[in-house]
Amino acid sequence: MSDLQTLVLGGGCFWCTEAVYVKVKGVTDVESGYSNGTTQRPSYEQVCTGTTGHNEVVKLTYDPARVSTRQLLEVFFIVHDPTTLNRQGNDSGTQYRSGIYYTTDEQKEVAQALLAEMTRDQLFGKPIVTEVLPLSNYWPAEEYHQDFFEKNPYQGYCLAVAAPKVAKFRKTFSELVKA
Repeated sequence: MSDLQTLVLGGGCFWCTEAVYVKVKGVTDVESGYSNGTTQRPSYEQVCTGTTGHNEVVKLTYDPARVSTRQLLEVFFIVHDPTTLNRQGNDSGTQYRSGIYYTTDEQKEVAQALLAEMTRDQLFGKPIVTEVLPLSNYWPAEEYHQDFFEKNPYQGYCLAVAAPKVAKFRKTFSELVKA
């Protein structure tokens, strides 16, 4: 068995991103949280003001022998819009920016290579604004945010936003869906 790795992704509301990654083969844990801001131990309310610099993120723990960093990032770019600065759908603010926060040099290289490839191929028809930075100042979100979609599948936002992202993941990456 290989060593587990950690990768942190910001793709809009963490409820939606978490709902997708809990379904990915090789991902052993998904935790919603906040990263790459200045405030120590920020609360959801603080992050929502947009003044902490934090991004709503999911911290993925994964087995690279079962799912590669590139595969995780390919899923990431399918389930969010990397061309909108500080916005995903109706959610706006710096806490909803597109970000890849790496914990190894290899993750950084894979992310940069994939971004260069997608930019060269003009995959989205608009410039990609995803930031690629080392993970810093990570803090887990409050308990009520953890597994939110699983616990609240019929909540309005989950039905309107999270469920379609999960469906898109399942359709596009059927080989990566946990049994």
